[in-house]
This record gives sequence, structure tokens and C-alpha cells, in this order.
Amino acid sequence: MDLNNKVVIVTGGASGLGQITCQELAKKGAKIVAFDLNEEAGEALVDSLSSPALFVKVNVTDEASVAAGIKQAVDTFGAIHACINCAGIAPGGKTVGRNGALALEKFSQVISINLIGTFNVLRLAAEQMANNEPDENGERGVIINTASVAAFDGQVGQSAYSASKGGIVAMTLPIARDLAPLGIRVMTIAPGIFDTPMMKSMSDEIRDPLIKMVQSPKRFGDPTEYADLAAHIITNRYLNGEVIRLDGAIRMEPR
Repeated sequence: MDLNNKVVIVTGGASGLGQITCQELAKKGAKIVAFDLNEEAGEALVDSLSSPALFVKVNVTDEASVAAGIKQAVDTFGAIHACINCAGIAPGGKTVGRNGALALEKFSQVISINLIGTFNVLRLAAEQMANNEPDENGERGVIINTASVAAFDGQVGQSAYSASKGGIVAMTLPIARDLAPLGIRVMTIAPGIFDTPMMKSMSDEIRDPLIKMVQSPKRFGDPTEYADLAAHIITNRYLNGEVIRLDGAIRMEPR
């Protein structure tokens, strides 16, 4: 799928990997629809982009909120061609810690936002994509989900986060199979540690041990590298039903 003039939804689009993805895809001519809860950051993002763009305040865990966001995107741009799910949270907490068992509410919140939120958005985006006229290859749309290396190498205190990202990994192939007859491809990116604003704010005491786990190149990932991979997935029609680790060959140690 050619990105030029295609409508791309990006959840979590006002910060981190989502923000950079919006910026990079806009440079390639895509029309951006950023879903996020942060209105101020979302409007500032849209104002800064080089192509037509729309910000919609969306709670990915709420069916009505997502449906309204999808409708607004279609009303504004006429269609949805790609959906990139970046929205997520990553709180830590041991299964049993100093204060006892991990609160079930905390575990449920991570699953709700990261896993259920991802599925909630992609299912409604796919429903809309199914209305698109297929291109010469029979393609109507592309969905890209964001997992994490924690799906495979979860560290101490990452039970909830790893479970949520592992769920995204596990559902990649069955959803790709579900949507194949509609001409919609589904892929997942599993990033390692990226130099997002949150990571930049951390001390060298925290950063340095993490960099040591990365094999090569010996650094954190640049968010533009995530965006570049997302763009390649959209344009490479033979990528489907797979999870790509984007991590410099990192294998996370327990701590």
C-alpha cells in the first residue's frame, strides 16, 4: 500500500513512539488521525504536521469512545487505510511484594489498556477498512500492533505488562487469518528499549545497565526506527501475520 494520501490512525499518537510515527508518516504523505487522551499534546502534534491531520480524544478501552473516533476520522477523510496501535502503559509490580499480592485492579488495568484496548481499536478500524475498494492486490487495509520484548523476556515486576504484550503477540496470527478474506493485513512490532522522553529522563544508573543488554548497535532504539518499520510494513504487501522484534538483539535479564 502506497502511503501517499492514505488515512492512518495512530493510537497513543500524542507522545512517545506514537508521536514520532505520526510525524514520520506525515512526511511520507499520509493523512494522520491521532487518538490520545492528552488533548493539549494531541492538538499541538496535529498543528505541527506537514500533511492533513486530525486529533481525536479517545479512550481505547471504551467502545463508544473508539467508535466515535473512527466515525470522526471517516467523516473527515472519507476512509481508514491503516491503524497503528501504540497506546499503552507499563507500571511495575511484583506478584507478591512488600505490601502483599499485586492488586488485581492494577493487573486488570494493564490488560484493559494494552491488550483489550488494542483489540477494541483494531476490530472497529478493520470493520471500516472492509468498506474500502480493494487495490490491484486485493488489499483494503493494514493493522500494526505494538507488543514488546517483555512478551518474551519479561523482567521481575512485569507480570501484568508481559501478559498484556504476550496477548498481542498471540493474537497476531489468528486475527491476520480472520481478516485475510477482507484484504486486511495484520502485523505486530515488538520493540526493545527506545529512547523516548520517559527513558531520556532517567538517570545513567538506570540507563547504563539496560544499554549493556543490547547487543548491537550498543544503544537504545531511536523512535524513528520504529516509525520506519511501521512505514515499511504498510508498503510491503507480503508482510502478514508476523511479529518483528525491533530490539538490537537485546535479551532482557531478570532485573
